[in-house]
Amino acid sequence: MISKKDSNAARIKRHYRVRKNISGTPERPRLNVFRSLSNIYAQVIDDTTGKTLVSASSLELKGTVANGGNKAAAREVGKLVAQKAIDAGIKAVVFDRGGYVYHGRVLELAEGAREGGLEF
Repeated sequence: MISKKDSNAARIKRHYRVRKNISGTPERPRLNVFRSLSNIYAQVIDDTTGKTLVSASSLELKGTVANGGNKAAAREVGKLVAQKAIDAGIKAVVFDRGGYVYHGRVLELAEGAREGGLEF
């Protein structure tokens, strides 16, 4: 049986592998995803300065979604981060799946961000 510690270590290794190939610039910052069991988080990051430009999470949606750890909440977080990014003048991003499989909640967050107007 694989422990939670081992699976997270494997995810971190995958994330490093992904990060070798993508980087956020001021023109196209990186949209990073982190998911926990009960919530999902998204950040738009400029890696040249190391600054988080925009962030959103399912914690901000407590009144609108019943559960922060499901696909519906992930789609809403995607729309929210897209709206905040567009308000900050960001239209195009590079998607960083954070070592997670592009499936389920990560896919829904990406689709929500595209619906919100972000290009990637």
